[in-house]
Amino acid sequence: MRIAYFTHSLASCWNHGNAHFLRGVLRELMARGHSVRAYEPEGAWSLANLLRDHGAAGLDAYRTAYPELASDRYAAIDAVVERVSDSDLVLVHEWSEPALVAALGAARRRGARYTLLFHDTHHRAVSAPAEMERFDLSGYDGVLAFGETLAAVYRARGWGRRAFVWHEAADTRQFHPPAEEGTRTGLIWIGNWGDDERSAELETYLFRPAAQVGLPLDIYGVRYPEAGLATLRRYGARYHGWAANAAAPDLFARHLATVHVPRRFYVERLPGIPTIRVFEALACGIPLVCAPWDDAEGLFRPGRDYLVARNGAEMESHLRALQSDAGLRTALAASGLATIRARHTCAHRAEELLSVAASLRAPATLEATA
Repeated sequence: MRIAYFTHSLASCWNHGNAHFLRGVLRELMARGHSVRAYEPEGAWSLANLLRDHGAAGLDAYRTAYPELASDRYAAIDAVVERVSDSDLVLVHEWSEPALVAALGAARRRGARYTLLFHDTHHRAVSAPAEMERFDLSGYDGVLAFGETLAAVYRARGWGRRAFVWHEAADTRQFHPPAEEGTRTGLIWIGNWGDDERSAELETYLFRPAAQVGLPLDIYGVRYPEAGLATLRRYGARYHGWAANAAAPDLFARHLATVHVPRRFYVERLPGIPTIRVFEALACGIPLVCAPWDDAEGLFRPGRDYLVARNGAEMESHLRALQSDAGLRTALAASGLATIRARHTCAHRAEELLSVAASLRAPATLEATA
């Protein structure tokens, strides 16, 4: 099958959390013998920032980890829409420009033979609905939403059975435990500041408990404002700036544990969506403690795959236990890794995508959505 994926950037993971899942799924589809092309716009914001901060060397980790992947850059929308006209399946990420989304949909309505899917991996459908209304999805065959609560938003807007749940997952070819265990010390947190969407939560569930327990804390991420950096200094956390997503497994391998602090919208408005960080940590076999979030879809086994802290005091207690109990660390890592391998790899998601595409190509489905 000929598959085209429109992304903001395949090469850059600078403030682009979808890069991990995208790279992993495309690689799995290629391994199954499909012809896969990724398309990204010229001057993509994420890539421009990466090159500004780190130069061409900032792409080295990606190129080393994913030598089989490449993307075509486009400037003219009409030209790139024509280039994918012979595809069997076209996916368009929600970080794409509305003009591109509309042009692909218009081509589909005019008779393009591909199945056309919109891929939503963000909370804007509930946090910024006016922004999402700029997307003309009238020519699309279906929507891929990265959680049931987000799919329900689309169903309420008339998508019905054409809104599919397609969770993120771990690329276990890249994200896995180290071949040999070395010395592990302290805590690690990989994540961006998040436009103050979780600044209070970070202090409650990460900075303060780590300092209270006496665990050194290493922070990796971008877009930290001066106020955020001052908070890190106040708690003695070490800020390292951007780290390539492909380097995350090596970083995890040096630390005792990590913490998941979801953005507020994924706690209050879109419960059940863990985001990529949970999949990454569990796939790498590092013990994980989560700030409160509701695993409404039963993706994991809370208490076995990871610990859950309902407040700052519980987070401190969990961190003390992980600091002192090697057996607990081993059990959590093994359980979380087993769940990833059984249910949440990019190989699983590649098969799910192919099943969705096949169902939309069925004559009854096409007739019902015409």
